[in-house]
Amino acid sequence: MVRIKVNGEFHELEVELDTPLLWVLRDHLNLTGTKYGCGIAQCGACTVHLNGTPSRSCSIPVSGVLQVDIVTIEGLSSDKSHPVQKAWIKEDVPQCGYCQSGQIMAAVALLEKNQNPSDSDIDNAMTNICRCGTYTRIRKAIHSVANVSGSKT
Repeated sequence: MVRIKVNGEFHELEVELDTPLLWVLRDHLNLTGTKYGCGIAQCGACTVHLNGTPSRSCSIPVSGVLQVDIVTIEGLSSDKSHPVQKAWIKEDVPQCGYCQSGQIMAAVALLEKNQNPSDSDIDNAMTNICRCGTYTRIRKAIHSVANVSGSKT
């Protein structure tokens, strides 16, 4: 039995301690916004926040997050009202959309640390892979949130 905190709520689950966090989120908590991409922490489709840090959930065993505040894409807002989610919609960022929850989670973390990132800052922080190549729109959406005066992510 493990106890984890996800999106502000505690959950007690019967899972093996070496089960990747991604599968606990998807299969046990039905939080399917976090996607499986590569399984080796390279693509970023599985990005969640662990104590505010963007992390690839496919390679982290649930035993490593027992004392951690976990936030998934579902935890940003229930109605797509988070400023980054709004920017993604406004800038029509997704093409296929598969990687976008991980992209959004990485962008939110970036903007929490740097409210006015340069293109270089964005390129360095946004290491998630988008097979459709929407990087220009991703950058534009991040800049649009950063340029809103007084915006907080």
